[in-house]
Amino acid sequence: MRLNKFISSTGLCSRREADKLIKQNKVKVNGKIPTIGYTVKPEDIVEVDGKVLEKKKDFVYIALNKPVGITCTTERHIKGNIIDFVNYPERIFPIGRLDKDSEGLILLTNDGSVVNEILREENNHKKEYIVTVDKKITPSFINGMANGVKIYNPVRNEYTITKKCEVIKLNNRTFKIILSQGLNRQIRRMCAKFNYRVVRLKRIRIMNITLKDLPVGKWRYLTEEELKDIGRE
Repeated sequence: MRLNKFISSTGLCSRREADKLIKQNKVKVNGKIPTIGYTVKPEDIVEVDGKVLEKKKDFVYIALNKPVGITCTTERHIKGNIIDFVNYPERIFPIGRLDKDSEGLILLTNDGSVVNEILREENNHKKEYIVTVDKKITPSFINGMANGVKIYNPVRNEYTITKKCEVIKLNNRTFKIILSQGLNRQIRRMCAKFNYRVVRLKRIRIMNITLKDLPVGKWRYLTEEELKDIGRE
């Protein structure tokens, strides 16, 4: 196994960040500083900043078709939390979130090093949604949604303009939107700026990962192809 992949497999960091550690001479294999691309053997001892790493086995990557009413939290005292809903035998947590009133694709894992890779905004990973609103969609609404909407960001206590995105009308009250941002309740807040109320919101894709034929309330493991896309093949 390549050294950067081994370091990543321990859950310490991504492979890209592992390469940086190697270049900074913070990594040792059997007491010696290795080169980029070094291949780790089973008997090798790998250290980062003097700490011996052990490969964590059996990382889990799950795609869930979340139903409306389930809350994306690991706090078990909250009724309808996603952890109790999935009821997986090992500790897992959701990557990002999907509003309680929304449905569709959400990923869960026990691999902490993959979270930033998927959620980091500068990576521009696309997420696709099907949205139904409470009244007829107009061309000005589609154009306004696509070209950036000024909404209040409570986290930073300031207004922000959403990134330009792809918006496609599907019928009189339904549209598809593809975002590379993940602001809290972003689509609902964008729609509200044009006096539209979201009555149904379903996420159908994250990067190359889709719901496929996954029924509502069911989950599946990610495929090898999907794992490659998140750097976990």
